[in-house]
Amino acid sequence: MLSNHIHNGIETARLAWSQIPNSEESQFVDDGVGLLKKNDGSAVESLDYEVIENFAYREEQAHRRRKLYVSYLLVVKWFFALLIGICTGLAAVFINISVENFAGWKYSVTFNIIQKSYVAGFIVYILINLVLVYSSVYIVTQFSPAAAGSGIPEIKGYLNGVDTHGILLFRTLIGKIFGSIGSVGGGLALGKEGPLVHTGACIASLLGQGGSTKYHLNSRWFNVFKSDRDRRDLVTCGCAAGVAAAFRAPVGGVLFALEEVTSWWRSQLMWRVFFTSAIVAVVVRTAMGWCKSGKCGHFGSGGFIIWDVSELRSELSPFLLSVQSFLPFLFLTGFIFSGQEDYSFAELFPMAIIGVIGGLLGALFNQLTLYITTWRRNRLHKKGNRVKIIEACLVSVLTSVISFGLPLLRKCSPCPESDPASSIECPRPPGMYGNYVNFFCSKENEYNDLATIFFNTQDDAIRNLFSAKTINEYSSQSLLTFLVMFYALAVVTFGTAVPSGQFVPGIMIGSTYGRLVGMFVVKYYRKLNIEEGTYALLGAASFLGGSMRMTVSLCVIMVEITNNLKLLPLIMLVLLISKAVGDAFNDGIYDEQARLMGIPLLESKPKYEMRNMTAKEACGSGRVVSLPRVVKVSDVVSILQSNKHNGFPVIDHTRSGERLVIGLVLRSHLLVILQSKVDFQHSPLPSDPRSAGRSIRHDSGEFAKPVSSKGICLDDIHLTSEDLEMYIDLAPFLNPSPYIVPEDMSLTKVYNLFRQLGLRHLFVVPRPSRVVGLITRKDLLIEDEENMNTLELQSASVRIEHQIKRLTTRNADVERPLLSDLLA
Repeated sequence: MLSNHIHNGIETARLAWSQIPNSEESQFVDDGVGLLKKNDGSAVESLDYEVIENFAYREEQAHRRRKLYVSYLLVVKWFFALLIGICTGLAAVFINISVENFAGWKYSVTFNIIQKSYVAGFIVYILINLVLVYSSVYIVTQFSPAAAGSGIPEIKGYLNGVDTHGILLFRTLIGKIFGSIGSVGGGLALGKEGPLVHTGACIASLLGQGGSTKYHLNSRWFNVFKSDRDRRDLVTCGCAAGVAAAFRAPVGGVLFALEEVTSWWRSQLMWRVFFTSAIVAVVVRTAMGWCKSGKCGHFGSGGFIIWDVSELRSELSPFLLSVQSFLPFLFLTGFIFSGQEDYSFAELFPMAIIGVIGGLLGALFNQLTLYITTWRRNRLHKKGNRVKIIEACLVSVLTSVISFGLPLLRKCSPCPESDPASSIECPRPPGMYGNYVNFFCSKENEYNDLATIFFNTQDDAIRNLFSAKTINEYSSQSLLTFLVMFYALAVVTFGTAVPSGQFVPGIMIGSTYGRLVGMFVVKYYRKLNIEEGTYALLGAASFLGGSMRMTVSLCVIMVEITNNLKLLPLIMLVLLISKAVGDAFNDGIYDEQARLMGIPLLESKPKYEMRNMTAKEACGSGRVVSLPRVVKVSDVVSILQSNKHNGFPVIDHTRSGERLVIGLVLRSHLLVILQSKVDFQHSPLPSDPRSAGRSIRHDSGEFAKPVSSKGICLDDIHLTSEDLEMYIDLAPFLNPSPYIVPEDMSLTKVYNLFRQLGLRHLFVVPRPSRVVGLITRKDLLIEDEENMNTLELQSASVRIEHQIKRLTTRNADVERPLLSDLLA
C-alpha cells in the first residue's frame, strides 16, 4: 500500500517536471542575467546617435526650415512628453494596486486561517506566494526574457550608446508589468522600482516608434521620431518618469536620469524630462486620492510613498492642501513630517558611523551578488528555462518559510501605553497588517515585533521602521535577526529570472541597521527628542549610496519622500561617506552588472593608462576596409559578407591621382540601397547628385533602424546576376563630415570626445600638413538674420582686411598658409 503511494507520488512529480518548459522551446536564450542572444548569436550593437548629414538629410532639412514645421515638431515633442508621463503613471498605478491587492488578500486569508490552525495558514501562505512567483518566472522565461532583473543596466547601456536586443519591445513591457506584480506580490526580497524605470523606458520607446507592428498596435500618426538620437531623448524621459512614479519624486527622477543613466544631456531635454516627471506626479497623486475612497480594494496608503504624508496637520490651510494635491513636485510640505525636529552636534558621529556601515555592507552586497550571478550565468542558467523556474520557486518557498517561521520563535511584547494624539492602534485587529501585528500571541494586548516587519508588504514594513513616536517598538534581537536573514535573502534572490529591483531591499536593509544605531543613540544620549525612525532613514540612504553609488539624485529622492528639508544635511553626510567607503572596494551595482552582462559601457572617466596611449595605438593592427565612391554591387555584397563592420570609409581619387577620404557610409545604409535597387546604375562613373536628372529617392527615415527588430539582413536581399554587375554611387548616402582626430592625439582626449558626443565611429588620420582655418568661440556666436544680412552686404575687401587683422594675432606657422589661401 505504501509502495503504491510512493510510486504514484513519483509519477506525479515526473509529470509536473515534464510540464515545466525547457530552453529548447524558447526563441531566446538567456546568457547571463539580462544579456539576451538570439539563436543566430547576435547580442549587442552600437547606436547611431550622430546625425548623418548626407544629401538626403540636407534636402529634407531644406524643406523643414519653415517655421510652421519647426513649431509642429516642437509641439509633438512636448505632446510625447505628456503621453509618456500619463502612460507611465497609469502603469505604476496598475502595478501598485495589483501588488497591494494580492498582498492584502494573501495576508487576510492567512490571518483568518491561522485563527484556527497555524499549520494550515502556513501551507496556504506558501502556496499563494508560490503561485505568484511561478506566474512571474513563467512570463519571463517563456514570453519576455528581457524582462528579467531590474533593467536599469540595460537602459543605462542604451543611453550610453549600446543597443541590447529585446530590451524595449512590447512584450518586454508586458513582462515587466505582470512579472513585477507576481514577484513583488509573492513576497520575494526585491522591489518594483527598478522595473518601473524599465517600464517607463519601454513606454517611451514604443510611443516614439508608433507602437508595436508585430502585435498590430501601431499608428502612423505617432511614428515621427525614427532616429536613434530622438529615441534616446524619449527613453530618457521614460527613465525619469519611472523613478518619479516609483517614489512620487519628480525632481529625484530628473536627477536620476541625469546622474545615473544618461551619458549625454542638454538643457532642452531637461525641460521635457522635468515636465514628464511632473505629469507622473500629478497622475499618481490623483490616483491615490481616488483610491482613498475605498474603490481600489486593499490598496491604501502604501505603494507609492514610504512616509505617509496624506494625514496632514490641522495647521495646514485648505489652500495649501489643494495646492499640494495638484502640485506634489513642489517642496511645500517640508514641515509636515512629525519626526525628529532637531539634532545635536554629538549625534553626527553615530550618523557618520551609519555611513561607514552602509558603504561596507553595500560593497559586500555588490561583491556577493556578482559572485552568485556569475555562478548562475556559467553553471545554473545554462541548463535551460526549467532550472530557472525551479530556482525561483525554491527561493519563494525559502522566503515564505523564513518570513512565516521566524516570528513564531520570538516572544510577544506588551503593547505600549497608547498616545491619544497618535492614530496607531496596538495591537492591530486580527486580519490587519501594519504596526503592532498580533501574530502568535496568547494575550490580546501583545504584539510580535518581528512579525511587524516580516508579515507585511515591503512598503508597509519600511513605513513601520521609519515611523516616529514608536520608540521601543522593536527589540535589538529582532532587528538583528531580520537584518541577517533579509540580507541573505536579498543576495540569493538577486539574479533570479524575475523582474526585480534593488531600491526597496536596500531601503529595508539600511533602515534596519539604522534603527539599531538609533536605539543605541537613544539609550546612550538619553534625549527625548531623538527618533529612531530618523536613523532608519539615514541607514536606508547610506546602504543605497554604498551599493548604487548615487549621491545627488538619491538625496533628493529621500528628501521628497519624507517631506522634511531639515534632514537634507544629514542625508548628504551619510551619502558622501557611504559612497567614498564603497568606492574603495568596487564599483556600483549597476556598473558591475552591466560589465557582467557584456554591455560595453563607456564610463564618465577614462582609465589612467590612456594618458600614455595615442589614437593610432588604440586602432590596433586591424586593416581598414574602405569602399570607392562608385562601387560595384557584387563588391558591396562581398565586403558585407566577409566582415562585420558597421561603417566603411569611402575613398575617391583626385585628378592628380591622390586618394582622399570623402566620408563614411554605414552598413545599414548599404543594405537599404541594395534592397531598394533604385540607385543602381550601369555606368561606373560618378554622377552629380544635384543634377536635374538625378533626384534623391530616399528620405532619412528609410535609413533608420527599427527599434523592434535588427533591421534588414543581407540574407533577406535577393539580387540577380544583372544586379550584381551594376554600380552604386555612394556620394549621396555617405556622411561627408565624420569626426576626425590626428593619429598622435592622446587616447584620453579621444575617449572624452567619443563619449560626450555619443559617437559610433571616429576616423584616425595622419597629422595634416596644411591648415585652412581656425575657429574660436567668437566665430560660433552667429548673429540673428538681420545682422547676417547686413554682413553679407560688406565688400570682399572689407572682409579680407578683417580676416588679415585677425590672423596677425595668431600663430605664425598658421598665418602664412591662411593668408596665401585667402589672397589667392
